[in-house]
Amino acid sequence: MFRPLFWEEDHLVLLDQTRLPWEERWLRLARWEEVAEAIRTLRVRGAPALGIAAAYGLALAALRPKPGRTPRQEVAEAREGLRQTRPTAVNLFWALERMGRVAQSAPEEALFPALLAEARRIHEEDIAANLRMGEFGAALLPPGARVLTICNTGALATGGHGTALGILRTAWSQGKLGRVYVCETRPVLQGARLTAWELLREGIPFRLLADFAVGLLFRRGEVDAVLVGADRIAQNGDFANKLGTYVLAVLAHRHGVPFYVAAPSSSFDLSLPAGEAIPIEERPEEEVLAPYGCRFAPEGARAWNPAFDLTPGELVTAFVTERGVIRPPYARTIPAALSG
Repeated sequence: MFRPLFWEEDHLVLLDQTRLPWEERWLRLARWEEVAEAIRTLRVRGAPALGIAAAYGLALAALRPKPGRTPRQEVAEAREGLRQTRPTAVNLFWALERMGRVAQSAPEEALFPALLAEARRIHEEDIAANLRMGEFGAALLPPGARVLTICNTGALATGGHGTALGILRTAWSQGKLGRVYVCETRPVLQGARLTAWELLREGIPFRLLADFAVGLLFRRGEVDAVLVGADRIAQNGDFANKLGTYVLAVLAHRHGVPFYVAAPSSSFDLSLPAGEAIPIEERPEEEVLAPYGCRFAPEGARAWNPAFDLTPGELVTAFVTERGVIRPPYARTIPAALSG
């Protein structure tokens, strides 16, 4: 199974996703600050992968404290620093909280091995959850399904296999998948660069399309299901995902196409009753004005660059998790499904 990040000897190795598809460049990170920078700059991205990377970052903090600091002091600083990297994906905070509990209970002399073991558990659990989601989600698709997706929710966004794209990978292995339609996902083009890269590697048939070609695709009846991921899901089913997701949900509702969201239980935030409380990250204007250094807008132009959409739960046909499929009414069924 392809893994976009892994621990090797005394450092974290991760694939620099800002270089794909032009170059497969692997980074070897030795300090937690390097992990934080990789998260901020999208070298590693995708909600589950952010949690895994942050977990390994705390292990690095315990392994290499700064002069004059104890490993526990360094881990405390690293937790706070990593919390500041990206505000929307709840998996990041979930992993840091889980690692924090280990840091509090482990003896100082055993802090690094305890944190590394927990980070590895988080990583392996994510892969196992993705494989279970793949089975649950593939069962929802009709034979020969034509599925529309956005952004990247595959192995690159997780510990391995993927969430929404992992379901499509499973469906393809079962002979159920006809074609994947991939939105470019502007302005950073995660669909065009990353999802297309993953699908090509596996020989899964797909067509890449400009984000707003989706309206015509729905109108022609060429979409059997929409399948997306999520970065944070509120108790009532409202969720944040890559910008453009709300548009797909509205079009799916208008055309009677099922709209599925695939996410592990760590992506649910039951402390939030509704989605309006989800913080929406705003990224640098230059990602819109001059993506990858190619300036399209005139000098002096300003841009608004929210990284995520907020989609109401009422537009979601079902959530696919490692614990099974969750259907409405979400204010009741989501807490019930996650309480075990």
